[in-house]
Amino acid sequence: MAKDKKSKSDTKKAKLAEKKQKQEKKAQKKEKTKAAKVEGSDAEDVDLDAVLAEYKKAQEEFVKVTETVSEAPPKPRSSSTFLASPSHGNQLLLFGGETWNGALASFYNDLNIYYTDRDEWHCVTSPNAPLPRSGHAWCRGGNQKDSIFLFGGEFSSPKQGTFYHYNDFWRLEPSSREWTRIETKGKTPPARSGHRMTYYKNYIILFGGFQDTSNQTKYLNDLWIYDTQNFFWHSPTLPPAQLKPDARSSFTFLPHEQGAVLFGGYSRVKTSVSANKSAKGASQGQRNIMKPMVHEDCFFLRITQPPADSPPNTPPNVRWEKRKKPANTPSPSRAGATMTYHKGRGILFGGVHDVEQSEEGMESEFFNLLYAWNIERNRFFPLALRKSRVQKKAPQSEQRVSRRGRAQANEEELLKQLAALQAGSSVEDADAMEIDLKSGQEPKEPEKPVREMPVSMELPHPRFNAQMAVQDDVLYIYGGTYEAQDREYTFDDLYAIDLGKMDGCKQIFKREDDTWVGSDDEDDEDEDEDEDEDEDEDEEGDIEIPDEEPEGLMSPSKRKKKQVDEVSLADTASTMDSSTGDDESEADTAATSVADDGLPHPRPFESRREFFVRTSNEWQEILMTSLRWKGIQPESLTIKEIKTKAYELSEEKWWDCREEITALEDEQEAAGIGEVVSLADKGDTGAGGAGRRR
Repeated sequence: MAKDKKSKSDTKKAKLAEKKQKQEKKAQKKEKTKAAKVEGSDAEDVDLDAVLAEYKKAQEEFVKVTETVSEAPPKPRSSSTFLASPSHGNQLLLFGGETWNGALASFYNDLNIYYTDRDEWHCVTSPNAPLPRSGHAWCRGGNQKDSIFLFGGEFSSPKQGTFYHYNDFWRLEPSSREWTRIETKGKTPPARSGHRMTYYKNYIILFGGFQDTSNQTKYLNDLWIYDTQNFFWHSPTLPPAQLKPDARSSFTFLPHEQGAVLFGGYSRVKTSVSANKSAKGASQGQRNIMKPMVHEDCFFLRITQPPADSPPNTPPNVRWEKRKKPANTPSPSRAGATMTYHKGRGILFGGVHDVEQSEEGMESEFFNLLYAWNIERNRFFPLALRKSRVQKKAPQSEQRVSRRGRAQANEEELLKQLAALQAGSSVEDADAMEIDLKSGQEPKEPEKPVREMPVSMELPHPRFNAQMAVQDDVLYIYGGTYEAQDREYTFDDLYAIDLGKMDGCKQIFKREDDTWVGSDDEDDEDEDEDEDEDEDEDEEGDIEIPDEEPEGLMSPSKRKKKQVDEVSLADTASTMDSSTGDDESEADTAATSVADDGLPHPRPFESRREFFVRTSNEWQEILMTSLRWKGIQPESLTIKEIKTKAYELSEEKWWDCREEITALEDEQEAAGIGEVVSLADKGDTGAGGAGRRR
């Protein structure tokens, strides 16, 4: 009995100590909030041009481009850009972004580089980098594969009362880390943020975005194409009757071998609602509001280059073609779902679905599901993590020895025979000789050991607007945003997922967000919650909280109708021209399924290399037939070139069928079936009947 009393007393003391520590932390937070408010009290009177001039002056003090190893990952940020380096297979590039701590906004213009092979972050400073911004867009340079092009973005006052949109255009050389501002003649795209860019051959394609003037948000649907060879912006004139995408931002824009594809996006459209619902008939009146709209339509932008003998500034011929709504589109519709390009498909992650609850705020559902969008078949496939298969090791007699291994074995045998002869022994005694193959070679510097990173079978926490990039078939997910009550969480983490194996989610780093300041109202709410928690503890005792995170999280988000604003007719930014009719007409559309296209098909548990080894001759014949159709004689290519191009075709087919093959593998493993091996491929067809196969 005495022991029970003592344990209860210890528990009570621990709770009191924890409560005291929490109160001290809140007091510090209040002081921090007051300080932030004092510092930002005149934020709305700040001259943004003067602030940016100060940034530029400070930046010019850097004499040259300098790259230094960072002791820790970069500061947490949202609305940045994240891209796999086109010139280095082991580097990821992160630029710009902003942080909102509940009181003030901070913007960045640092270029951070993550070395995937060394697990190192580097920070690059330059005298000629773009000014701090967020909401900008960049993409690789198509034919100029070693360049990255960046356009636009936004900068705001600390309290986000006034906005400044950029219309500058930049080129980054990833190998030298050099930034160059591109000055072009003629018309250029207007300033904007939230737009998207992609590439096609020698063109950079820009579409959409928005302009925020504090009083209204204007969404855009203009198309611009930059010619990287002639250094000229084209604004194609489209026929009035041609169907084209509505104005939007935050959409998916992916490259295609004949142009580009567009999917989804977000905008606010004007609609009318009754001003007085309690009244009857015409006395209700009407008022105009800007209603959030999540787009789920899909367009193909077909681009035809001008003839070779055309004048230099001849624009390409472009045409928007509306596609059917993709099959298996993630439901419910979600904004802020990010997509990145990988081998003819888009990889989509996260997003948020808002359900209007009341005039006070929104109820939001956040997601952490992963999908692959097959662009050609216009179909979404869910991607799930699965435990890696244990490979059965083949007997020593059946293991294949590579050409390099055979050469090394022959070299060892010759050296042993030479050593035996020099020692005066017979050649038969050569096997007993020991030789040092590494003598005469320069000792290699010991490589820095890469730390062990935790691997989970759960995808990252639900979020929206995460940044993603793919490097060597590995998907990297950086940051993102999550909302709970009045708080906005900016994730400070980085994960890696092997898209070929899908054998887990590797956590490269994860830090807690301690930058939030918030407001006095939040502190009062927290204190009320603490009191309620104390009462509950007294009545019910401790409650265990499960560690597992659901795939979709519901969270009350008190965004004070930020997404539903009243406006006058003069402030109309976009209309509901084709918002409802198209959705209803396309709801029952289905994309093409896997049809027999006459091409070799991969088998379950078959790697890309095994697939090519099995079907190499067929792919070479397909390639040569295709070349002859194009008027190219296969004899003009070397055997190595033919095999390389044939492998690329087989790899494209392997990735195209990846989702269906993965599903088959899962079904076979669930049924207890291991790897399926064809006796014809093993050359055992003439070695017996059913007894042999049993």
